[in-house]
Amino acid sequence: MSRTVVPKEPAVAALASVWGSIEALAGVLTAEQWDSPSILPGWSIGDVVTHVMTTELLLLGDPVPSTDTDVESFAHVHNEIGAMNERWLEHYRARGREAVLADFSDATSRRVVALQAMSQDDFDADSFTPAGPDTYGRFMRIRVFDSWVHELDLRDTLGLAPPADAASAVLAFDEMFRALPFLVGKKAGAPEGSRVRIVVTGLVEKTVNVAVDGRATIVSDFDDEPNVTVTINYADFARLTAGRATADPAVAVVSGDRALGNAVLGNLAFAM
Repeated sequence: MSRTVVPKEPAVAALASVWGSIEALAGVLTAEQWDSPSILPGWSIGDVVTHVMTTELLLLGDPVPSTDTDVESFAHVHNEIGAMNERWLEHYRARGREAVLADFSDATSRRVVALQAMSQDDFDADSFTPAGPDTYGRFMRIRVFDSWVHELDLRDTLGLAPPADAASAVLAFDEMFRALPFLVGKKAGAPEGSRVRIVVTGLVEKTVNVAVDGRATIVSDFDDEPNVTVTINYADFARLTAGRATADPAVAVVSGDRALGNAVLGNLAFAM
């Protein structure tokens, strides 16, 4: 099993920050905005807010609510995890906005307290994660990623600027960058010997070099010029990796092998 060591304190601080940002945004929404469709199929803006907290409720030990609604028949539900998410949402749709806001505050506060009480050894312990077996710290980094992207979803739906907290963004993007060898080498089919440079700009500034030698790996630098350099703003990169309807590959600047660059941009989605 691969083991991803994630320092506890920055991860807890990032989760507290992104949850606090979502709570503040949710608290000023009008009733009309709360019930309006989001950019995510089948979900309202209020549903997105609700979804962020429901995994935390699970981690606090709350059981998944039952519902008489046939959630498996919903067009946007594709698997059991999707059905589980929808059961939570059906529960809170019936309870209403004020219940969501109250429970969001309570659940995230309790989770922060629980996480703060953990040791670094606890974070380094073996755990289930949505990406397969790894450390509990990796699971929490994925939670930062998921929460951060959903804040972006909310802001995109509302026509607001992307999230501006660098601390949570850095951890969220660490999770995105981790996937790049698979996305470049496997999904985009970059040929043997390819050198692909991805430059992310804005709030998160990062250059990631992916070399395809047998298998694609991230390297510190290339001996020669890359075959292609893709330069893209952090929010646009996140939209592409999250497979969002708001994603637009055309906003990226491609230098070098345009066909390879376009293949990379067309295959960045790994989270739905």
